[in-house]
Amino acid sequence: MASFLYLDHNATAPIRPEVREAMLPYLAEQFGNPSSVHRLGQRARAAVEAAREQVARLVGAAEPQEIVFTSCGSESDVLAIEGVLYEAWRRSSGTRRHWITSSIEHEVVLEVARLLNPRGFEVTFLPVDGQGLVDAQTVRKALRPETALVSVMHANNEVGTLQPIREIAAICRQNGVLFHTDAVQSAGKVPISAQAWGVDLLSISGHKLNAPKGIGALYVRRGIVLSPLVCGKQEKNRRGGTENVASAVGLGVACELAVSGLTAHAARTLEFRNRLEQGVLESVPGTLLCAGAAPRLPNTSCFLFESVDGNALVIALDLEGLCASSGPACSAGVGGSSHVLKAMGFAPSAAKGALRISTGWGNTEQELEKALEVVPACVARLREAVRA
Repeated sequence: MASFLYLDHNATAPIRPEVREAMLPYLAEQFGNPSSVHRLGQRARAAVEAAREQVARLVGAAEPQEIVFTSCGSESDVLAIEGVLYEAWRRSSGTRRHWITSSIEHEVVLEVARLLNPRGFEVTFLPVDGQGLVDAQTVRKALRPETALVSVMHANNEVGTLQPIREIAAICRQNGVLFHTDAVQSAGKVPISAQAWGVDLLSISGHKLNAPKGIGALYVRRGIVLSPLVCGKQEKNRRGGTENVASAVGLGVACELAVSGLTAHAARTLEFRNRLEQGVLESVPGTLLCAGAAPRLPNTSCFLFESVDGNALVIALDLEGLCASSGPACSAGVGGSSHVLKAMGFAPSAAKGALRISTGWGNTEQELEKALEVVPACVARLREAVRA
């Protein structure tokens, strides 16, 4: 990352050297299928199970077998939501068709809602306040006898707001409703614990915490039955397909590194974020910090710059060697304003000027100083072009 300044860790994070080194044997001589009974297969199986234990420690699972390996965070979310809903529909002879989620979820959750609606499943979208926070009591009010699932993300990918997961989980448990949380953005950045929170399902993604792309995991509390999206005997019949051994190993090592260094990393990242925000707000007039009064991820800042187009700003920063984003990478180039900022009450004209900066492993003090030079300069240049 020496040739450019990477401040887009919420989009994807670089693979750590320790992760890459751990993966290499399983891309070469240790190529066995973990379902095979011969020695190569059993070595692969042992590696997958060791990784499962490492992931279980990061997410606070009671036992490793509560971890299901998937291809990504999106698949983990879809497996949790559709797996629960289809199973509830089957067991209730079609009466439990309702679920609840928030208005600021990841795009994949919104797409699941769109796909399930014509199939007879009804969804309630919970509102958020101006800080992007869900009021847990709105969950209680939205529950119905036919509600099968509540799904609310832990940390928002655009503004970083942290939701009251423990409180929402308790309400769901009291009412006999399963609760899923998307912890893709929070895993490895702040402490998470499925057991302590009382959640039933929890999603993470490898490439958000310095593991490779193409691997994720879903925590499924023991005793919960899912209708699989991909049929097969692997992952205890919960997710078919030959396991991605090398990437599972990489995810396991990344989780182990996150567990061991979480406290120090979070403190350093928070200091970095606070200095960045203070510097930008002081040097760039007409700037608003989104969710500044809410509990947030220590690495995430979302600025709204008046009279600036966010996409144009991202391009200008890129030309200066700084990588950031105007929103989630999965929606880049789609057009339109952020559904998250809209739900928080921002007008499209204000949301248009969004810039998300997300830091992580590898960022340095020198890079912080460069960001505090480059961002104000690019904003000023774009504003001058608008006035000209």
